[in-house]
Amino acid sequence: MTSPTAAPVLAAAGFPVVTMVGGGQLARMTAPAAVALGVGLRVLAADAADSAAQVVRDVRVGEHTDLTALQDAATGAAVLTFDHEHVPPQHLAALQDAGVVVRPGPAALAHAQDKLVMRRALAAAGVPCPRWAEVRTPADIEAFAEQVGWPVVLKTSRGGYDGHGVWVLDDAAAVRAHLAVTPLAQGAAWLVEERVDFAAELAAQVARSPSGQAVAYPVVRTVQTDGICTEVVAPAPGLPEALAIAAQRIALRVAGLLDVHGMLAVELFYTRDGRLLVNELAMRPHNSGHWSIDGALTSQFENHLRAVLDLPLGSPRMTAPYAVMVNVLGGQHPDMYRAYLHCMARDPGLRIHMYGKQVRPGRKVGHVTVIGDDLSTLLGRAHHAADYLTGVIDG
Repeated sequence: MTSPTAAPVLAAAGFPVVTMVGGGQLARMTAPAAVALGVGLRVLAADAADSAAQVVRDVRVGEHTDLTALQDAATGAAVLTFDHEHVPPQHLAALQDAGVVVRPGPAALAHAQDKLVMRRALAAAGVPCPRWAEVRTPADIEAFAEQVGWPVVLKTSRGGYDGHGVWVLDDAAAVRAHLAVTPLAQGAAWLVEERVDFAAELAAQVARSPSGQAVAYPVVRTVQTDGICTEVVAPAPGLPEALAIAAQRIALRVAGLLDVHGMLAVELFYTRDGRLLVNELAMRPHNSGHWSIDGALTSQFENHLRAVLDLPLGSPRMTAPYAVMVNVLGGQHPDMYRAYLHCMARDPGLRIHMYGKQVRPGRKVGHVTVIGDDLSTLLGRAHHAADYLTGVIDG
């Protein structure tokens, strides 16, 4: 097998190749940005039918847990990056030891892979977070609840996403029942947090390069349904300017503190008493930034590529006063293409992005975006299109 440190593989005109681990929709949406920049994009996909594998020319099929597959995908690439955070840390260290440029690096990525690692680092730096504790037994959780009040939020430190690995527990009986039937994944631990009384959920995205340049996108409001993001509004409506700037500063500080290279999404709670508390981190393009494809001068996907290649970053400035993105979730209506006629004729300004996925209930299969200056109208347009695509409405 060729060493990962072999002579670089070059795209057309001598431009570098970036390898992205994961063949999901984030890698798929990175492809047009790579095309525009002229850089090569290679993906390591679990299956040739994966979302990105359908549209990217250079595809390696293999598991992100297979070190040999990772080495093959990295060989000759200028940099290895990710559309998810699930590559085993020991594999990332082995790749880096073999000379692979990994961005974000294993030390940074650990904070997105393990919520306890993240909480400890942010607490040590004085970054505002919900009250939390590492717990092992029902008694530990009950003691925490006595301090902060019920209900509490129980999380597994590793492997959770889109609401998986997170449970709201109302009382001691619920805690004991849950722990009795829920095993921990290998290497994971239990983390308990206070249930935050929030006015809104926000996301602050920044891009940061190895040279230390960083740019901050407008802070957005997100809406979660059953743990899945269903709506994003940029910029966050009703958020005081001082708090929007504070959220951007938190994200920029976290990116520098953890030495993140690439995109960083910091999910925050905006509490009813006016505080900002960090909830989660993602070190990759993120659902909260999909609006930027149509609503920003430089999309999160292009800036992720620029950042990991250490190129000057593009402007995150919005192209309209508001952008609204609504996720299209799978339902009982699998033939979404037939809905295009209605959606496109009714709203020529609508942008539809589909991910090439088989429709399953609750699965993210696409999103729609509209931009303009009347937020109420934009929300109505975006939700109408998403509902029509999924068959919730038929007119």
